Amino acid sequence: MKLKQTMLAAVLGLCAVGVTAQAGDLDQIKKDGVIRVAIAMGVPMFSYANAQMQPEGSDVTTAEMLAKDLGVKLELVPITNAARVPTIQTGKADLAVANLSITEERAKVIDFSVPYASLQIIVAAPKDVKIADYKDLKGVKIGVTRATVNDTDISKNAPDANIRRFEDDATLVTAAASRQVQAISSQWPNVAEVNKKLKADPYETKFVQHEFMLGIAMPKQTPQLKEWVDGWVRTNLKNGRLNEAYKKYHGNDLSPKVLANGN
Repeated sequence: MKLKQTMLAAVLGLCAVGVTAQAGDLDQIKKDGVIRVAIAMGVPMFSYANAQMQPEGSDVTTAEMLAKDLGVKLELVPITNAARVPTIQTGKADLAVANLSITEERAKVIDFSVPYASLQIIVAAPKDVKIADYKDLKGVKIGVTRATVNDTDISKNAPDANIRRFEDDATLVTAAASRQVQAISSQWPNVAEVNKKLKADPYETKFVQHEFMLGIAMPKQTPQLKEWVDGWVRTNLKNGRLNEAYKKYHGNDLSPKVLANGN
């Protein structure tokens, strides 16, 4: 009898997983009147807590615009960078607007919209740290945010570097500002945050690693949702609303490569 109960519980558990996997279904979102959007908090300019401890940033604004245009209530799901893909895979959110780069590896397990923004990842360090390329990182104590493209890129191209991994961008910024690392691989908004905390020897760009296209992430096998989100991104690139939201926080326009998606 106990074995049967255990088997029944396992079956019910699998059914529950199956239900969760339906997260991201467009008709269900409209029926529920709520869309759950994952936001990676602690990322300067993209998503962070403001002075009133409320979520703010270009990704937050993008999520708010999207929910309003879909005609549903927005439920933000704050997460770390490392949780972005798993949150979508496990159905804990319908979408992720979380400065998530579109990569072949990630596209195997989740779907992406057409690019809505981009980011350049760079290696930055104080002026007296001599770095011009990956080979110069040998033995250098360099900080990265765990489970990001920065982490993957440095691990692949500078295997002899002394890589220090931090759970989110805010912790990375603190580590750099307190000289726990000699350099960081990140994006310029984070470097700017480091420099705000330093009294001397500000960080500067040593070299640009890549420019990555950012996509709105969603579960696999949700074609209606993907079609709607793709159309929404294209429309709002063309009418300038996404560029306006980005420029408000980042101080510059979206990359021409991103804006081309609105044509």
